[in-house]
Amino acid sequence: LVCNADESEPGTFKDRVLLNGDPHLLVEGVATAAFALGCTHAFIYLRGEFRREAVVMRDAVAQAYAKGWLGKEWPSANGPFKLDITLHIGAGAYICGEETALLESIEGKRGWPRNKPPFPAVRGLFGHPTVVNNVETLMNVPDIVMRGGEWYAKLGMGRSGGTRLLSVSGHVKRPGVYELPMGI
Repeated sequence: LVCNADESEPGTFKDRVLLNGDPHLLVEGVATAAFALGCTHAFIYLRGEFRREAVVMRDAVAQAYAKGWLGKEWPSANGPFKLDITLHIGAGAYICGEETALLESIEGKRGWPRNKPPFPAVRGLFGHPTVVNNVETLMNVPDIVMRGGEWYAKLGMGRSGGTRLLSVSGHVKRPGVYELPMGI
């Protein structure tokens, strides 16, 4: 499992707000998704310019290890589960927002997109099947697990379930991050 926290699109900053506001929720979302996937190692790929966010996330991951939530086997119905999370700081290349370029960067290569197929879900990070998802999605996982998919879907409009975070910047009266129902 790889969390794409590169956020390289100009004018976007929602991931920064989320990472600084509740880094433990991201750790919980990554751990929950990893458990569902049967994955034992997850990576959080942070944009190189995210210096403050890197410190915040390092602290959150270190606290999860210190509490025994990471790096320790936990019993489950499918057998013991253990998860390790690695933070990877990118070099700040815009192209690494693309999932296969991000995988190349984690592998220590130049962050250039890969030809597809094969898709990352078939042959991704270090040649293993890999799910790549973003900060916003993974931070929604704990609430969806607790309240149910139907609850989350009802937050949207019509057939567009859930919500989206939007970064509003520039010459506007109220810049910030806004959560809106899907379908708007």
